[in-house]
Amino acid sequence: MMDMKCSWKFLTSVCILSFLLGSCSAYENVCPVEAREDAEKHYVTLQIDASNATSRPIPETLFGIFFEEINHAGAGGLWAELVSNRGFEAGGQNTPSIIWPWSIIGDESSISVATDRSSCFERNKIALRMEVLCNSNGCPSQGVGVYNPGYWGMNIEEGKKYKVTLYVRSTGDIDVSVSLTSSNGSLTLASEKITALASEVSNWTKKEVLLEANGTDDGARLQLTTTKNGSIWFDQVSAMPVDTYKGHGFRNDLFKMMVDLKPRFIRFPGGCFVEGDWLTNAFRWKETVGGWEERPGHFGDVWKYWTDDGLGHFEFFQLAEDLGAAPIWVFNSGNSHNDQVETASIMPFVQEALDGIEFARGDANSTWGSVRAAMGHPKPFNLKYVAVGNEDCWRKYYKGNYIEFYNAIKKAYPDIKIISNCDGSSQPLDHPADYYDYHVYTLANELFSMSHMFDKTSRDGPKAFVSEYAVNRTDANTGNLLAALGEAGFLLGLEKNCDVVGMVSYAPLFVNTNDKNWIPDAIVFNSSHLYGTPSYWVQQFFTESSGATLLSSTLEGSSSYVEASAISFNANGCDYMQIKAVNFANVTVELKVKMTGLESSNTKVSATKKKVLTSANVMDENSFTNPEMIVPQESLLVMPEGDLTFVLPPYSFSSFDLLKESAYTKMPLSDSYTMTSTM
Repeated sequence: MMDMKCSWKFLTSVCILSFLLGSCSAYENVCPVEAREDAEKHYVTLQIDASNATSRPIPETLFGIFFEEINHAGAGGLWAELVSNRGFEAGGQNTPSIIWPWSIIGDESSISVATDRSSCFERNKIALRMEVLCNSNGCPSQGVGVYNPGYWGMNIEEGKKYKVTLYVRSTGDIDVSVSLTSSNGSLTLASEKITALASEVSNWTKKEVLLEANGTDDGARLQLTTTKNGSIWFDQVSAMPVDTYKGHGFRNDLFKMMVDLKPRFIRFPGGCFVEGDWLTNAFRWKETVGGWEERPGHFGDVWKYWTDDGLGHFEFFQLAEDLGAAPIWVFNSGNSHNDQVETASIMPFVQEALDGIEFARGDANSTWGSVRAAMGHPKPFNLKYVAVGNEDCWRKYYKGNYIEFYNAIKKAYPDIKIISNCDGSSQPLDHPADYYDYHVYTLANELFSMSHMFDKTSRDGPKAFVSEYAVNRTDANTGNLLAALGEAGFLLGLEKNCDVVGMVSYAPLFVNTNDKNWIPDAIVFNSSHLYGTPSYWVQQFFTESSGATLLSSTLEGSSSYVEASAISFNANGCDYMQIKAVNFANVTVELKVKMTGLESSNTKVSATKKKVLTSANVMDENSFTNPEMIVPQESLLVMPEGDLTFVLPPYSFSSFDLLKESAYTKMPLSDSYTMTSTM
């Protein structure tokens, strides 16, 4: 057995190696930044009190994410379903209706296609009737039929498998080819046949085929074709990659981008998506549970597109569980953008909210808990937070409605935390709440200056849930460094006010590049590729903050363009300190750190790594052609003796991680806790 001193040296070595794994290769990436630094430096001092007397715990749930069905974030995005309008319901309930984006293969002499109301599913009665009318010479060799291009093309990858499910009936025998092809149908990537006698498909019958792709095309389509005359009906046509996260239906690469933020909560499903322009088009959770074939889907009239609601109430809770994040369910408060429910008539909405909570938390034998259990999750979900509406405080009946929701939920579930839409940052709320919702979209400079907006907020009463923040399009364009730095300053201020700010999330999270309804966003994607904007990467600087300890710190000097914070946290059994600083000016800043309040005179700190987000031009953006133009660059901290001094490049966001250790167990990298880091 090693003696105590050797044991501590070994533990310290393990901590540093585990924390730095993969960092060394990034060192050279920082060098180009050094070359453009200004010769003149500005000086700022960060005074840190590391004692327990002035530190305070950061909420476990401080940093999370907000998912809204906007920009095709779910339909055509995170939800991996490849078929758009799989139930033919998007054209409305009056038939014949348009079947977009489905299209016909063949001409009017050989095929006729129309919708009717013959489906076997009571909540979505529309089905597609295909009348094959080939002449005596027969159909074209490739057949006639219909195809679906998905959401701006299906990403089909060689060697991967895709499960196609559909419902079919016919007046005669059928011989249908189910194929994945190139965008124009000229190249077949995978194909299987569905054959059946008339007696086998005289009633609606479910059929499944597994297709394995022999090629790759990110603009592919699904085809249903035949060379046999007769009438065939199709309904609820689905194509899903077999390879989704845990088989739960989430697109792997987009899911990973979420996981890498280490979110402690996820707010869902909106946003304005919850409200609707009109209540008839609001998201109603009961219509999104049960078998996917049974879900009617709905037109999201705020963001102007149809969703089949495969990503429904159950899937959102499953998503939260898979992320290891606390679910925050936002439900409709009886308000849309254009109509409202008076408080005297709000009880059906209240009951719907109670039923939605029972779906998540109820016993498997309860009315709505049994529905959840039948969907494959007998164990309740861990729902502890709900929000009553979205941005509705100013509406006539909101507060009256809110009280009805609040009282009913607290009576049935006293432990659930309830979030009000009304802002309590500048004056106390006039109604009970556990949190109040705060949204801000503004210019970069203004958001940076708002880092101190919660400094004078009352420390009594509910905490703020900053559930939507971002620099707006005027400054951010589609997502640049300037916006990210303004947001970084704001986030540092929220972190330092974590006694009154309980939760924080950026908005929007996703944008499909084919539907840029709202920009900027954190993650940009198409059918096959993605990248994070600088705003996404700023959030990764805060992955250690939730549940950490905030250290008291004060900036001194000309610091109007600098914001900084200091935290301590534990990782791999070791204690670390982290200093984060944003330089919101086109000057080089030398940040000198003075530290007091360490546990004892024998407690030292040694450098581990630094991380820097910057670029040659503050207006730079990432793109599909250059997805990593602006990403954090990590490297070892250089440690010559001297003061704790760090260089902040112009227009940059930096973090510096320090390992706390005893002087008796100090690794032979330095005899002092002081070091200098140059960029």
